[in-house]
Amino acid sequence: MIMESTYKDALYRVLKKEQEISLESVHVINESYRMIIFLQDLLSDMKKRMLNHQFINENEEIEFFRIIKPQVLGKLIYYNKVYRIETSCPVSTGKMYNKYFSHELQQLKQEYKHNICNSDFYRYYRSGRTDKDHEFFKLGKINFNMGLNSFIFEIDTQFSTYYDYKVSRIIADELLYNYLIIKINPVDKLGIELKSAESTKDFFWTESKNALIELIYALYASGAISNGKVGIRKITLVFQLLFRVQLGDIHHAFHRMKDRAGNRTLFLDQLKSSLDHYMDKDL
Repeated sequence: MIMESTYKDALYRVLKKEQEISLESVHVINESYRMIIFLQDLLSDMKKRMLNHQFINENEEIEFFRIIKPQVLGKLIYYNKVYRIETSCPVSTGKMYNKYFSHELQQLKQEYKHNICNSDFYRYYRSGRTDKDHEFFKLGKINFNMGLNSFIFEIDTQFSTYYDYKVSRIIADELLYNYLIIKINPVDKLGIELKSAESTKDFFWTESKNALIELIYALYASGAISNGKVGIRKITLVFQLLFRVQLGDIHHAFHRMKDRAGNRTLFLDQLKSSLDHYMDKDL
């Protein structure tokens, strides 16, 4: 039988892979493509495990189709949409760029309005109710009397309850909404505010650039910012704006750090030593 931890391990693998690929990828197109391949393989592996074994109990089956599978499938839908949007973008900057992503956001809102927000299931899911989970998230419980969307005839009924896909769409659309909002309202606006703010005019980074890159990667790898959901590029942009410094190609700098002789976390160790010393002064 499949143990509960085996399925939950899939979510951990997704998070670790996202961090790994984000560290290695220079462009979001490459990052999205690699995540699509990884998530497809992971879903295929999850399906094989499920078909070859039985769930331990009803609660495990419900948790799998309500939480675990939608997290993986939702990310796959999201990364596929990002890949399609980015590879179709006609320019990299300017008014046309902003108009393009604004149009994508409008399309997303329309899809949400027509297909998601007005449904009884969406209200059920959003309210956190669980009283009908045995109907929505167990195999072989599809009720055609509810007038379901026609794509029900295309899904794999051995690996889907129909509603796990709807949860996946909700997760994917939330991720895509946040992605498009950032594209339309980039952190550049924050940079203008920071540069014009009287209180930050003397706020500069005075250590080496490598030291700041080391700090950025440490914060990213630890998931300390936004629960690890913010990419390395966005964190780097915020730090560049905040400290008025250009860091250049941080990926190559990071890989040089990994290969440098001696202490690979020189700045972080210096920070710890400085803080220990500072604490000792107050004793």
